[in-house]
Amino acid sequence: MIRTQQLFKKYQDGVSETIVLKHLDLEIQTGEFVAIIGPSGAGKSTLLYQLSLLDKPTSGEIWLDEVRTSELSEVEKTTMRLNKFGYVFQDYALLPELTATENVMLPILMQGVEHHEAQKKAERALSRIGLGDKTKSLPSQLSGGEQQRVSIARAIAHDPLILFADEPTANLDSANGRVVMDAFSEIHDEKQTIVMVTHEPEYAKRAHRVITLKDGRIVKDERGG
Repeated sequence: MIRTQQLFKKYQDGVSETIVLKHLDLEIQTGEFVAIIGPSGAGKSTLLYQLSLLDKPTSGEIWLDEVRTSELSEVEKTTMRLNKFGYVFQDYALLPELTATENVMLPILMQGVEHHEAQKKAERALSRIGLGDKTKSLPSQLSGGEQQRVSIARAIAHDPLILFADEPTANLDSANGRVVMDAFSEIHDEKQTIVMVTHEPEYAKRAHRVITLKDGRIVKDERGG
């Protein structure tokens, strides 16, 4: 599903240069639940942003679903992000004036799906992660854990090939964090491919594969579960 070859990323700030990823070779198979861990500054989120086409590598290659992404135009990358990927971030990114259902519907409508079909997909996704009774609630009426689960529903409502999550429990207390991780586990049980960055060892253990980064390199790649 995902393959990188000599993936390299650096940031230039005037005369100073910061190398974040150092020639990474990585393969992630369809249906895997992968956690990426490591100390602050290791390159975890940078790697996720490269794999999910939210940022562009300095050099190296990324193949996603057998597509060589360096050959895609910006329009084609946008289309792939919209149709094939789901994203969950630590800040939820919900629109406060919209209900849970309406927030989940947004990316589906952007794909050109009819309103009634988008609503059905949104409500189905909310039910999948245990929020079937919160479809008409505004974000302000939901707990942090519930808001994050709405963002997960939004990410999976269109049945993405890959679900990317960047520190999805960072803003949550331990109880809500476990609720969110339970949702990820249940989604993975349905064969969803998940790539998640986390700083919590407890939550990394929920994944079936844990990749440890340090100074821009993979220093450990363990399978379990």
